[in-house]
Amino acid sequence: MFYETLKLAVQAIRRNALRSFLTLLGIVIGVCAVIAMVTIGNGTTAKVKEQMAKLGTNVLFVRPGQWGPGRSSATAKPFDARDIAELRAQLRGVKAVAPLAQQATTVIYGNESRSVGTIGTDASYVVTQDWDFAEGRNFLDSETRSGQAVCIVGQTVHEKLFGRAEAVGRRIRVSNVSCEVIGILEEKGETGFGSDRDDVVLMPLRTYQRRIAGNTDINNINVSAMDGVDTSKVQADIERLLRERRGISAGKEDDFRVADMKQIADTQTATTGVLTMLLGAVAGVSLLVGGIGIMNIMLVSVTERTREIGIRLAIGAQEGQVLMQFLVEAVVLSLLGGTIGVALGLGLASAASAGMDIPFVFDPGIVLIAFAFSALIGIVFGYFPARRAAQLNPIDALRHE
Repeated sequence: MFYETLKLAVQAIRRNALRSFLTLLGIVIGVCAVIAMVTIGNGTTAKVKEQMAKLGTNVLFVRPGQWGPGRSSATAKPFDARDIAELRAQLRGVKAVAPLAQQATTVIYGNESRSVGTIGTDASYVVTQDWDFAEGRNFLDSETRSGQAVCIVGQTVHEKLFGRAEAVGRRIRVSNVSCEVIGILEEKGETGFGSDRDDVVLMPLRTYQRRIAGNTDINNINVSAMDGVDTSKVQADIERLLRERRGISAGKEDDFRVADMKQIADTQTATTGVLTMLLGAVAGVSLLVGGIGIMNIMLVSVTERTREIGIRLAIGAQEGQVLMQFLVEAVVLSLLGGTIGVALGLGLASAASAGMDIPFVFDPGIVLIAFAFSALIGIVFGYFPARRAAQLNPIDALRHE
């Protein structure tokens, strides 16, 4: 009986092919939109996680000043070498403490020049950033202490200034300082904030302070915690030490800020997750519109086939059989639309992922949910027209013109 009912439903759908296609179009668009939006959103979340990981693992960023309404960092006292020494001496559970002073400078080699972010630091910087060397080496302690004119360049600087030529051992001009390239960093790519991490030149902190900045200020401190160490404890220790050093009494606000990389990454991930859910919910509204379309068309179909229904009821068909026939038609339409929508949604998400340079994250759960929801739409919105058909009076149905 079910097979015969299914056969009749397919025949009815094929008999009105254009109308059936327009009916299931709403389901196709709804399922396609949900799957595409959620898949692209998951890919964006994965991309954000990947980019944030490039900033280093278990890293805390310490900066002078506070940010927010009514606050200013312009008057905050910068850090100095004694702050770095105290942090290195007293902090427990950290791999490295790296000082940073930075500004944009003009870097020149031969006929090539470009504006590059130049960082004055020491050998600890690449440790805090989990940054390896493609060629060359890190700063020596003797080079850092004496302020020698040496530098390390990122991949973007290497490619723009030297192309395919050897860079280690060559001399470039950073602002007005001629320095020897001793190392080339491996490629890191863009951060989660869209900046190119490879467009950078590292110099010994003392060299940078004396010959470029003209002061002994340290603008930032990067602190890398050991694996397994609770970064919140390290953060509390940093805040306590700096409050003591900067003479901040109890009850007064810090004039510096300690940001936990893990917290920043979690916030970014949560934000993209919420946006993904919002996009999926908005796209899901089109599924409801498709369901309403199915109900409208099925009501029209019941009206058109009133005499047919009357004949079936008159020769002994039961109400449940008529109800099942129209309900199966609605469910078949929904499932067919869901199948096409799944295929289109995955194809659209794959194309968008390639175009946006984000990972394609296939989530079988959302595919099953979208497909099941399309079937549910067929049952819910197909039931009322089917019930109306089943409850027709055979005599009235046979009289219908």
